[in-house]
Amino acid sequence: MLNTTQLTPNLNELSTTELAQALAQRLAITEKDWHRLKANRSARASEQIAAALVFLLKDQPEEALPRLQQATGWLDKSISAPPCPTHGHGK
Repeated sequence: MLNTTQLTPNLNELSTTELAQALAQRLAITEKDWHRLKANRSARASEQIAAALVFLLKDQPEEALPRLQQATGWLDKSISAPPCPTHGHGK
């Protein structure tokens, strides 16, 4: 029988940046899930906040700020998902 704990790296062995990158990857909305989650404010804000954290940990605040602003926009409902370009809007 396979021991799954051997497949999962020990969290203590990962750097803070690696942990943030793993979180950002986990929260990223894939192309497959985009239609389902495009208007999910929590999912969209989480994705942006995780990406911002990665940039902050890499000492790139100029990259983190727009992502934090996007996350705020999702949460305060000042932005919405654009129409899907593959459905004839914008062609």
